[in-house]
Amino acid sequence: MIGSRTAPREAVAGLPIEAELRIVGRAPLPPAARQALALHLWEPRGSRPWPRRVAPGVFGTFGNGRRPVVLTLVEAVVIEVSAEAAWTGGAFRHALRLVRLRPELHPLEISPPTGTSGNALPE
Repeated sequence: MIGSRTAPREAVAGLPIEAELRIVGRAPLPPAARQALALHLWEPRGSRPWPRRVAPGVFGTFGNGRRPVVLTLVEAVVIEVSAEAAWTGGAFRHALRLVRLRPELHPLEISPPTGTSGNALPE
């Protein structure tokens, strides 16, 4: 997540790819979604698979500028997003759009989306 646990600005999306949780994009949060998501953000228990800083530009348009993107690590929460089909290097090239929170789902229940051919999206 980008921002604080009490005032998130963007959700950082991850998917299990080859048995590893990988960052695949980001979703800017409208004000109402920021407040709703903040109710579900907790200090992480144990180690998290992501670093606190992500190099700019590595994830398509994820990084704006030359400074690293600083992440706030939290316990994983499931969100539903919509995305354009542009997939490059294991991440969505454009920002995702938050559809809704899905707190009733566990992160391990989520699988990568399928492409138009019915196969998992390529890396």
